[in-house]
Amino acid sequence: MKRPQFGLAAVCGVSVLAGTGALFFPYRAVAEGGTTLPRFEDVTARSGIAFRLLSSRTPQKYLIETMPGGVAMLDYDKDGREDLFFVNGAALKSPMPAGAAPDKSDPKYWNRLYHNNGDGTFTDVTEKAGVRGYSYGMGVAAGDYDNDGYPDLYVTNFGRNILYHNNGDGTFTDVTAKAGVGAGGWSSSALFIDYDRDGRLDLFVARYLDWDFSKNVPCGAPEKGQRAYCHPDVFQPAAYLLYHNNGDGTFTDVSVKSGIAGAPGKGLGSALNDYDGDGWPDIVVANDAIAEQLFHNNHDGTFSEVGLRTGLAYDEDGRAFSGMGVAFEDYDNDGWADVFIDDLANQKYALFHNRKGTFEYVSGPSGVAGITIGHSGWGTGLIDYDNDGWKDIFVAQSHVMDNVTFFQGNVRYLEPLLLLRNVSGRFVDVSGESGAAFGAVQAARGAAFGDLYNNGQIDVVVSCLDGEAKVLRNVGGTNHWLTVETVGTVSNRDGIGARLEVTGQDGQRQYAMVTTGGSYCSASDKRVHFGLGAQGAVQSVRILWPSGITQTIDDPPIDRILSVREPGGGGERRDAKPGR
Repeated sequence: MKRPQFGLAAVCGVSVLAGTGALFFPYRAVAEGGTTLPRFEDVTARSGIAFRLLSSRTPQKYLIETMPGGVAMLDYDKDGREDLFFVNGAALKSPMPAGAAPDKSDPKYWNRLYHNNGDGTFTDVTEKAGVRGYSYGMGVAAGDYDNDGYPDLYVTNFGRNILYHNNGDGTFTDVTAKAGVGAGGWSSSALFIDYDRDGRLDLFVARYLDWDFSKNVPCGAPEKGQRAYCHPDVFQPAAYLLYHNNGDGTFTDVSVKSGIAGAPGKGLGSALNDYDGDGWPDIVVANDAIAEQLFHNNHDGTFSEVGLRTGLAYDEDGRAFSGMGVAFEDYDNDGWADVFIDDLANQKYALFHNRKGTFEYVSGPSGVAGITIGHSGWGTGLIDYDNDGWKDIFVAQSHVMDNVTFFQGNVRYLEPLLLLRNVSGRFVDVSGESGAAFGAVQAARGAAFGDLYNNGQIDVVVSCLDGEAKVLRNVGGTNHWLTVETVGTVSNRDGIGARLEVTGQDGQRQYAMVTTGGSYCSASDKRVHFGLGAQGAVQSVRILWPSGITQTIDDPPIDRILSVREPGGGGERRDAKPGR
């Protein structure tokens, strides 16, 4: 297979990565108006990815066994291609001796970093990069916390977390102790977020439960030989953490000062966006079996938890549900960030429509409830898989309990992947039309999203508990697209928190925020992707940077990756038409 060739040009701070050899594949599924729908091809075997997420499952049913693990999609060596990082578990004993910790020394339990070779294959560079990890892994966040141009990694664990500084030469250094971000307890997801807009990425860490091996109790039906993983109601919630970036390689724990620690939860997935359009990033946390949480940014270094007040805390019947993965994106193109949270079977996945700062539970009228009531979900994303200008829903699925059928005969542990196509705000299940990968069942957990092949199609990588990871290549699409890579100068280097507005040839607008966080304990491609359908042009791309600077690029080229550098100074900047 011939590798596409790319050229790079720059005009007025806008670089254009032009794909001249993009590959397209025929497919029979057709949408409205005769548009060919893409499918996902499982290319794991030929990609060289050989990662297996290991739980070290024991008869003790330690709850951590079923909760890993995240995936990150990032360009760690800045060669223009997205690489992959997988979080792994560690060896457990049955029972765990007092004071003992999970053992990660065996290479089969190492976290793994794979370098994208640019020809559809990946090379395992874990040892060279120095990112094998320690303790029992949960999730990962990716972001350039020191603004040196190279993305760093933060790995969450049951136990001490890890901050890896990217040295820019293909290696990482564990700087956790110096940075002061080791945390402790049971961390789940994490986000790099410039919450005070000072140009430096801060760090939010969700934690799950106040649990350790000594607190493990028999649950389920042990008298019948069917012990189960305990319900989270058995354990107390945990306080979340917020670390402020001091700009000198260290962070200050501002969890209490900011108000974050004052609203503990049972957090799993977390995501950021600006739900009320005030220009400041807010945080959603998917909670397990208690109210979902929304932390409103008060612009003064503090947050207020407003989930109940805004309508995001419960389902339409006022009930809590087992939130796990989360996506915080505008699915209906009205300019307001909506929230999707998946959960366990018999609960229905939750879709909350943002009505100018308050949320309405719309799982029923959107079609989501009827499709998902029998499913259990983890990693998830609102992604435009078919480039029609509407964000679709992908969910990596499986129940928590491996023996759930004993307790609920109609519920399965292993499940297929799920893909819901967005048709003007209503969702249709297209899993059966989207490739053989959607026919297989597995215990899927983390999921990351992005363009692995730089061809304008959003690909998916899924981590599977006690199974092989899946690399799903998006093939067969014919619609136009535009991808924007933000480079901050006054703002943080990644541009995380920047709000983008794309106006199409027909005047239709799409909106997105630069972030790597979301899904379940995972980190995705930070480049912002927009599908354009059959439109042959875009009127403008408008970027509101975290610094307050507004930048507009008129008539940008399409079917390209645009690298846009933030202009210095204040006010509004309008760029000339970039070269094609």
